[in-house]
Amino acid sequence: MGAHSRKCDWCGAGTPIVRDLQPVNAAYQYWCVECARALIIKGDPIEVYRELEGEPIYGRLLDEHCALKRFYSFASV
Repeated sequence: MGAHSRKCDWCGAGTPIVRDLQPVNAAYQYWCVECARALIIKGDPIEVYRELEGEPIYGRLLDEHCALKRFYSFASV
């Protein structure tokens, strides 16, 4: 099943925009934009991630809401 046919692991409704490549809990790997934004604002951003939409949506969220973006990395593989 491709990421485009998945739902957000947190809310179960949104289309995922980002995948956590080192999740603490394997049940929560895929995040929609609303849940990803809430995670960043809470102060618990995804550290190693893969953008799923082909554009840097999660990267823009980090730029807008996270002062520590330099510590996080985009996985290109």
